[in-house]
Amino acid sequence: MDSYGVLSLLPPVTALVLCFLTKEVISSLFCGALVGGLLLAHGNLFAAIAKTWDWSALQLRDTWQSEYFLFLFVIGGAIGIMYKLGGGQALVKKLEKKIGTSKRSQVFIALMGVIIFFNEYANTAIVGTATKSLSDKTRISREKFAYLLDSTSSPVSGLAPISDWAGFQTNTIAVALTTIGGAAVLGTSAYAIWIHSIPYMLYCWFAVALVFIVALTGWDFGPMLKAEFRARTTGKLIRDDGVPAGAVEQEVGEVCETHLSIMSFILPIATLITLALFGMWWTGGGPKASSFSEALGNSDTALSLLWGAFGMTIMGIILGLAFKIMKFSELMQTFMQGAKTMFVAFLLMVFAWALKAACDAVGTADYTIGVMLPLVKDLPAILPVMVFLVCMLLSFGLGTSWGTMSIISPIALPLVLAATGNDLNWIVYATVGAVLSGSIFGDHCSPISDTTIISSTFAGSDHMDHVTTQIPYAVFAATISIVGYLLLMIHIPWFLIIPAGCILLFYGARFLSKKSAQRYGIPATTTNYRG
Repeated sequence: MDSYGVLSLLPPVTALVLCFLTKEVISSLFCGALVGGLLLAHGNLFAAIAKTWDWSALQLRDTWQSEYFLFLFVIGGAIGIMYKLGGGQALVKKLEKKIGTSKRSQVFIALMGVIIFFNEYANTAIVGTATKSLSDKTRISREKFAYLLDSTSSPVSGLAPISDWAGFQTNTIAVALTTIGGAAVLGTSAYAIWIHSIPYMLYCWFAVALVFIVALTGWDFGPMLKAEFRARTTGKLIRDDGVPAGAVEQEVGEVCETHLSIMSFILPIATLITLALFGMWWTGGGPKASSFSEALGNSDTALSLLWGAFGMTIMGIILGLAFKIMKFSELMQTFMQGAKTMFVAFLLMVFAWALKAACDAVGTADYTIGVMLPLVKDLPAILPVMVFLVCMLLSFGLGTSWGTMSIISPIALPLVLAATGNDLNWIVYATVGAVLSGSIFGDHCSPISDTTIISSTFAGSDHMDHVTTQIPYAVFAATISIVGYLLLMIHIPWFLIIPAGCILLFYGARFLSKKSAQRYGIPATTTNYRG
């Protein structure tokens, strides 16, 4: 691979700048990949265009990504059927007396996100489907709804001891340790190192904590405050010229109210969860795996979710026929209409992954690592904060947390072990935690991240509106994380840093909310939009 130096940053930077300037994500992603093609083709435009489309088509030939695209369409169809059956509306009617305010709804949505912890895609799909009617009923803006979904997906899955994330992260640690002869040389296991790193995944802890702080207090800030004020005072859940990334209700029409039953919600969701978990266990080795966590780590997540989505569809069809709500032809028509809502998400994913292929081809990650990591080799205690910053930058530019973990772990872990003399002390665990949580930052808020795109889709939010309203929250949580890693350098233990960070988040959110209210001319004492 040729070395393009600082020019290797052009593809992601181009895509990100155009995303924010034009609000057109798909064309921006294509242009970013095209810049990568121009670098490879030495300025030949025709060759660059051909290369860009080749990268795009490559995403359709990859088995995992093809399975994931099928999952998108099938889950869209399944959600269309479930929406039409009225399960979500039945749930809202059952809960509206107890959860009749925006504040309670937001807390409920966040709690649902914590409960569905085993996979971030399933988390977003299940919680988004389950609570969208409730969110709309209590006038939560689609931007805020997308934030609630997004901030309780990857950050929660990244902390869960039993999830596909736990398995993947453990595997990246194991691969990184092969350079020194494996984890056995250290007298421990990769999973044990991962467990010890959980307290040091500061961004994950603070991102989730901020969700509950904002939900309980109503202290929104930045563009999110404007979005929430608009929703509460005008009832407009999305801005007038906003384009929702997915809108099931517009495609499938009105809910069939002939037989509203909460079972039309519970049974399809239970089927999705059961089959998806079984699929992860089975494709990860099933009975041959030594543990459930190992199976999840080796699983084919996309195929497992596809099984779950198909089962959810079948259950929806059975319920529709059993309750005599719709005919079979109507159910299939609804399925196709629901699947259509995922087309924008499909295009976003294709070009986001094409951009990643362009970044890989021009060496974006290698250049970033080469510049940043040598700066920390002589001061081991600064490694966690520096690695966190590198992973933030890289994951935001590439839009992938798992890709960033895979790139940085084999470099950062041997580096910190060499600096500490293979002593498994807090610096090692904090560095591992910094890699994992710093990678999640970009996955959480980059406009080209698959998780960010999926959150916009299931929330029915304009994608760039979701990105621009969420970034201030993500940056705020990341800033407190940086403070936490700096405090580690002066030997403040993690069990003091996490609660102290939550206190900073609390008072910081209040301060930022007051400043934003002054900036946008929204009375700080007004409570009707925070109820």
